[in-house]
Amino acid sequence: MVNKVILIGNVGMDPEIRTLEGGVKVARIRLATTERIYNRQTQESKDHTEWHTITLWRNLADVADRFVRKGSQLYIEGRLRSREWTDNNGNKRISIEVLADDMKLLGKRSDGAGTPADGTSYGAAPSQGGYAGGATAGYSGGMSQSASGNFTPPQPTTPATSAEDVDDLPF
Repeated sequence: MVNKVILIGNVGMDPEIRTLEGGVKVARIRLATTERIYNRQTQESKDHTEWHTITLWRNLADVADRFVRKGSQLYIEGRLRSREWTDNNGNKRISIEVLADDMKLLGKRSDGAGTPADGTSYGAAPSQGGYAGGATAGYSGGMSQSASGNFTPPQPTTPATSAEDVDDLPF
């Protein structure tokens, strides 16, 4: 079974950031994706915008807190989650959200200080069921900060292999 979502869209408002009692940070983002739908009969195209609720935990929430603002363009990889809850009138409600495993900051680099380079990938911690590094093959997730306060983008990594590793392959 597969439960995977990939979205590219724009953030509709600044992230909602909360810190839970144990110090764990969680962020909620509203992401808009727009697709153009063409009607052959009228020969007109219309834009259809869909709003998605994205939930980010721990390190991803920290990155969202520091770098994501209204209008930011994001790449999100994650999985669908449904939640049941009861509203103030006693009605049972269901909401669908995306639990993010990976996030990349897209779009133009802002002139503001502390903004990471384009396409920077932030993967979820392995304890969250995610993987570090994201979808950009050959790059490690995260960024480092030099003593001058400037951010440096992730550096390419090369996998370490040996003759023993090749012999262990099942094919």
